[in-house]
Amino acid sequence: MCFAVLLALPCVAARAAGQVVQTPYKAPMKVVFEFYLDDPSTISNALFWVRSVFNTLQQSPYDVAPEDVLAVVVLHGTEIAATATRNQDTYREAVERMRYDAQMGVKFKVCGQAAHDFGYTPADFQDFIEIVPNAMTELAYWQQQGYALIIPRILIKREATEKIR
Repeated sequence: MCFAVLLALPCVAARAAGQVVQTPYKAPMKVVFEFYLDDPSTISNALFWVRSVFNTLQQSPYDVAPEDVLAVVVLHGTEIAATATRNQDTYREAVERMRYDAQMGVKFKVCGQAAHDFGYTPADFQDFIEIVPNAMTELAYWQQQGYALIIPRILIKREATEKIR
């Protein structure tokens, strides 16, 4: 039994620390995000996923220029309410974030079928929004163009980081 314990010790020591690696990300980075949220107020959380891609790639050692991050966001859930001009006061922070991202080249595309279901017309949306026929076909199109699909999962954090750390 002592021999077994001695053999296990090096394994424990070898797993005592994580290792930082620098994945060799290269430009252009092509990403399509699918937003299908059940609460429009969570759009800010989903937009963090977009910002995270840009922030990582723009930092050293990657130093990728914003124009070399090709990003598309396809919206087709309740979050489209946040893109309607009549709701801009309610979702001001998210609208400002999207407008900034759009200036950096991010394309924001709202599903035309979902917009119709909400009773919206193209005139109801912010000026950086493009209305596409259908979210599913739009997602398929961008993936056919070589864009990686990312679907943000917005979860409710029930425990404080300090408690679960």
